[in-house]
Amino acid sequence: MLKIYKTHSGLLSETEEFEEGVWVDLAAPSMEEIRLIAEQYQIDADDIVAILDDEETSRVEQQAGYLFILIDIPSEEVRHERSAYTTIPLGVFLTEKAVITVCAEQSDIFLSFLQKNGTQKTNTNRSFSTKKQTRFVYQLLYAVALEYQRLLRYIDRSRREIENRAVNNQTQDTDLIDLHELESNLVYFTASLKSNMLVINRLVRYERIKQYSEDKELLDDVVIENQQASEMTDIYINIIHGSRELISNIINDKLNRVMKLLTAITLVMGIPSIVSGLYGMNVDERWMPLAQVSHGFEIICGGIAVICFLILLIMKKKKLL
Repeated sequence: MLKIYKTHSGLLSETEEFEEGVWVDLAAPSMEEIRLIAEQYQIDADDIVAILDDEETSRVEQQAGYLFILIDIPSEEVRHERSAYTTIPLGVFLTEKAVITVCAEQSDIFLSFLQKNGTQKTNTNRSFSTKKQTRFVYQLLYAVALEYQRLLRYIDRSRREIENRAVNNQTQDTDLIDLHELESNLVYFTASLKSNMLVINRLVRYERIKQYSEDKELLDDVVIENQQASEMTDIYINIIHGSRELISNIINDKLNRVMKLLTAITLVMGIPSIVSGLYGMNVDERWMPLAQVSHGFEIICGGIAVICFLILLIMKKKKLL
């Protein structure tokens, strides 16, 4: 899908003309759209196609006539029949006439640049302009870092819900699988955030990008927010490791309790089986204790009950129950 935006008097509006100073947004582009943009702005079509590959790494490249920036952004997907998160490449081309963004799917990150009335949201109290390419890149990186942080907080909230169920003895069979999926999300995030940080550090030192003094504070915010997201990811991975061990220990403890109970039941039930087996032997009744005694059956049953009760008391005292 191809969309063209341009700011005029502080307002961002959609246009259909390839004017100077526009923002061209390519989301899940077709080959016709890729060839059109490549021809219009003299961009290598292979660079655009490469962005659609999930395995492309973040980088900054200077090509003839344009600067190519590739970063990773979070994306939602279905994994093992569960809603999960991964990362996908987002490419930014800076040409003399336009800023071009390319992504394999429509991302919600660009929604932070728009309001319902068509004007721009100012996350950093700076006006948005499609003509100010450097500021556009910094604001985009800032929005990406905030999106990572938002999803990280959601992942941690999901982790706390699973942990609370474990503490309240309401552990579900799928909790360990859910924790594994949350950890997988964080693994994708931590790799992508570190790659993005390398891109940001290179942009800081990149002399071919025109730097403006008024955007210095914005660039500092980008570095800080990205570092914070990276640190949050590392912390949450360690916490999830602890949560997984906690749930595993709780499940193992439940299993041990069940096994102890079954062992006790087996031991206690073995006594009546032994006695009844002895009395079931095909021998003369003269040799069987209490065989000739009145109420002998009741006495034997009472004796078995007393022995079982004593065994239960001993096991209780030894903390085997």
